[in-house]
Amino acid sequence: MSDSEDAVLFPGFRPHRLAVAADVWIDALVGGSGPPLLLLHGHPQTRAMWHKLAPALARSHTLVMPDLRGYGSSSKPAGLPDHANYAKREMALDQMKLMHSLGLDAFDVLAHDRGARVAHRLAIDHPAAVGRMVLLDIAPTLAMYEQTSFEFATAYWHWFLLIQPAPLPERLIEADPGAYLREVIGRRSAGLGPFAPGALAAYERALAQPAAAHGICEDYRASAGIDLEHDRADRAAGRMLQTPLLVLWGEQSVVHRCFRPLEEWRRVAADVQGEALPCGHYIAEEAPDLLFQRVMPFLSAAATAGDVCA
Repeated sequence: MSDSEDAVLFPGFRPHRLAVAADVWIDALVGGSGPPLLLLHGHPQTRAMWHKLAPALARSHTLVMPDLRGYGSSSKPAGLPDHANYAKREMALDQMKLMHSLGLDAFDVLAHDRGARVAHRLAIDHPAAVGRMVLLDIAPTLAMYEQTSFEFATAYWHWFLLIQPAPLPERLIEADPGAYLREVIGRRSAGLGPFAPGALAAYERALAQPAAAHGICEDYRASAGIDLEHDRADRAAGRMLQTPLLVLWGEQSVVHRCFRPLEEWRRVAADVQGEALPCGHYIAEEAPDLLFQRVMPFLSAAATAGDVCA
C-alpha cells in the first residue's frame, strides 16, 4: 500500500518495516491500544482488507497488520527450487520476527484465507506465542487438497493455475492484473459489491507491482508442495494445535459447499469452536459488523481463561 492509501484506509496507524532476512522485509501498520492482535490477510489482497474492521478492533487491541511475504508492499523474493522461502513455516517466522521487533512476544491472531494458512503454521511451530486464534473461511490445507473434487477444482481454479511452473501463470497475471483481480474476487458469491473502491484500488496497485505475480504464485506452489510435507509430518507425529481456535466461514462460500470445516479443524486442533456466517468468502468486507460481534467475545475470553495474552 502507498502512504496515501494507508492514510485514507487506516487513519492514525503508523508504518513499521522489518528486515527479516538479507533480501526480505515485511511492511506493517500498527495502531490501537490494548492486548496485541496480529491480522493476516488473504489472496489476492493486502492488509487493506481489514479497513472496515480495524477501527472497532483498535478500541480494545493493539493491531499489527502486515502484508505477507510476496504481497502488498512487503518483499517478493525469487522463489527457491523447492519454494521453501514461501513455505508457511517461513512466512510464519516472518510474523514472529515482526511481533518480536515490536516487543510483542505473545499475541492473538485473526487471519483470513492465505493468512489463515500462515496462522495455522504459526500456532503449530510457535505455540507459546499465540494465545487465541480466529481463522476465516478455510479448512486445513492438507484436507482441502486430499479431498479435492470436481466442484472444488472448478470453483478454486486459481489454486491449480498458480502452482504451474514459472513463468506461465506469472505472465497471465501480468498481462492484466486488474482483470485477474476482478475474476478471482468477482466470481465469488457476493461479486464486487462489498468492496470499497479504495480497497480494490489498493489490491490492484499491489498486484501490478514488479514480482507481485511471482510472489503470489510461489505462495501457492509452496502450499501444494513443501507445506503438505510439513502438514503430513505433523499428522504422522500426532502434533495438533493446542491454541484455542475459533473458525468462521461463509455459508455461501466454496469452503461451506465442499468441506466440513469444523469437523476438519477438530482433526488437527484440540480446542475448536465455530460456525458458518450468512455471507460469502470475504467475511471481513462482506459482514464486518457480524464478524466483530462474533470475534470479540472469543478474544475477550482470554482475559478470564488465563491465556497467553491475558
